[in-house]
Amino acid sequence: MTTATSKETLGFQTEAKQLLQLMIHSLYSNKEIFLRELISNASDAADKLRFEALADGTLYENDPELKITITFDQEAKTLSISDNGIGMSKDDVISHLGTIAKSGTAEFLGRLSGDEKKDSQLIGQFGVGFYSAFIVADRVEVLTRRAGLEPSEGIHWESEGEAEFSVESIEKADRGTTVILHLREDSADFADNWRIRSVVKKYSDHIAIPVLMEKQATPDYDDEGKEKPVEENTTPEFEAVNDATALWTRSRSEVTDEEYIEFYKHVSHDFEDPLSWTHNKVEGKLEYNSLLYVPKKAPFDMWNREASRGLKLYVQRTFIMDDAEQFLPLYLRFIKGVIDSNDLSLNVSREILQQDPAVDSMKSAVTKRVLDTLSKIAKNDSEKYQLFWDQFGQVLKEGPAEDFSNKEKIAKLLRFASTHTNSDVQSNSLEDYVGRMKEGQDKIYYVAAENFTTGSNSPHLEVFRKKDIEVLVFYDRIDEWLMGHMMDFDGKQFQDVGKGELNLGDLEGEDDKKEKEKLETENKDLIERVKKVLGEKIDSVRVTNRLTDSPACLVVGEDDMGAQMRRIMEQAGQAMPESKPILELNPEHSLVKKLDQESDEDRFADLVDILFDQSTLAEGGQLDDPAAYVHRLNKLILDLSK
Repeated sequence: MTTATSKETLGFQTEAKQLLQLMIHSLYSNKEIFLRELISNASDAADKLRFEALADGTLYENDPELKITITFDQEAKTLSISDNGIGMSKDDVISHLGTIAKSGTAEFLGRLSGDEKKDSQLIGQFGVGFYSAFIVADRVEVLTRRAGLEPSEGIHWESEGEAEFSVESIEKADRGTTVILHLREDSADFADNWRIRSVVKKYSDHIAIPVLMEKQATPDYDDEGKEKPVEENTTPEFEAVNDATALWTRSRSEVTDEEYIEFYKHVSHDFEDPLSWTHNKVEGKLEYNSLLYVPKKAPFDMWNREASRGLKLYVQRTFIMDDAEQFLPLYLRFIKGVIDSNDLSLNVSREILQQDPAVDSMKSAVTKRVLDTLSKIAKNDSEKYQLFWDQFGQVLKEGPAEDFSNKEKIAKLLRFASTHTNSDVQSNSLEDYVGRMKEGQDKIYYVAAENFTTGSNSPHLEVFRKKDIEVLVFYDRIDEWLMGHMMDFDGKQFQDVGKGELNLGDLEGEDDKKEKEKLETENKDLIERVKKVLGEKIDSVRVTNRLTDSPACLVVGEDDMGAQMRRIMEQAGQAMPESKPILELNPEHSLVKKLDQESDEDRFADLVDILFDQSTLAEGGQLDDPAAYVHRLNKLILDLSK
């Protein structure tokens, strides 16, 4: 192998530099994961070659047996991981090894706290791949050539993991990539046969191509029992140190939990164990294997709609593509894993996948399998399900709008905060709520607010507390939108307690109804006076039976958008149709009684405006003129102090 003189020195992308330093320090306590990452990369390179060679068999270059080879030199303190996969061109090397070509990198770095333990978990979600080599090495070399290029187009990349790296052209006869790690003094134990073998067995036994290491010679003894010297210049023999079978093709009874966990880390590049998994083989009209994982933590880029997502797709155990998003709906985008079909064509593309009826059938079956897995967790381990919900609940709430056929299954998986538990933890299922409904109750009541505190203290809940009726507290931004796609559950209609005129049905006695009618008649003049003061600010004024402690509240019309949803849309810059609230008065409240007795019309107007503004604040709204509110309130306090 000869080197050319065209050596370039380039600087790392800023984000890559930050990640390098952070990773070296944060992951140092778990150094051996570097080998898992490098073997995983080598396996991916082999998969990609196999796929590209479907269209161009010459890429194999008369060497079709794909493999990964690990060698070491104890004296030189080096460790080398080689593959005969797809390899890299010069542009590939600069792009892949000099930058972090991943969307959301800046957002990821912005979430780092400086706490090494927390940050190391974040790094695990991000996936560090090749850069993990610098955990154990103070210098790393990469020798590579992309399959199909001339031997003279080989590339030598080198860096000490600081500010820069060098790239130069080399002559490289064989395709693929070799990563040479110059080990740090405190990591020299990785230049050891037993140590490397144990790590490969622990983390990479499931890799579907052989990981080869030099076969350990069996000692030979002479007649006197002395060990014979090993002959020099003998060609070393290599043997596979992993099982080299696709794990998803094996029977579930043959696979240990440890193997499932390590395979998850291989396909997801997550450092955390998965929360759960489901492994299934389907035979009949369609034939495929699926191995699906529920992660323990949400990826940092879960809300980035441009982020890659989906399953690894294989056809007849031949890798086809990463991130095949056609097999799961968007609301299950956090699921990781593999699907291996016997029915699809080897030359399948993303466009063909979108049109293939077999894909639709598999998507339907795989979706139901994931939902059934989540249902089992929810039924059998509420603590584990709560962990899942805290991470992925808001994404699952997208489901009823996207997946009508599974709406009922998804609805049973939803969790909400409630006045029953009086906690912002979303732990109450709709089945739990229906099971606790009072006799005669025919609706599922909820209140929507910006946060739990505002919602749980809403004046709209006063009559519900008085009658001991449970109300769900919605405070996720998606909740009101969700209700637009879920009209009922188990035959019970949903009812926003801040919308329309309150009707408690059979929960309201005849005496309550007669009392309300009486109050409406008695306060007719007061209602007209208040309407005159507020004018165009409101749609109407009426007395209410929903308040027990507050003097007034605002509600929206039965067919209008909820106040919280309206605020969200306006904050997003969405033009909204005009909508005026309804002011409801509690005529039994002492402030309202005093208001009715006020003869000074100017003072009456100030009191009405104060009540209106207080009602706006109580439901989480913002005042159009806060200074005027403060002025009126101060004036009232001064009048009272005279």
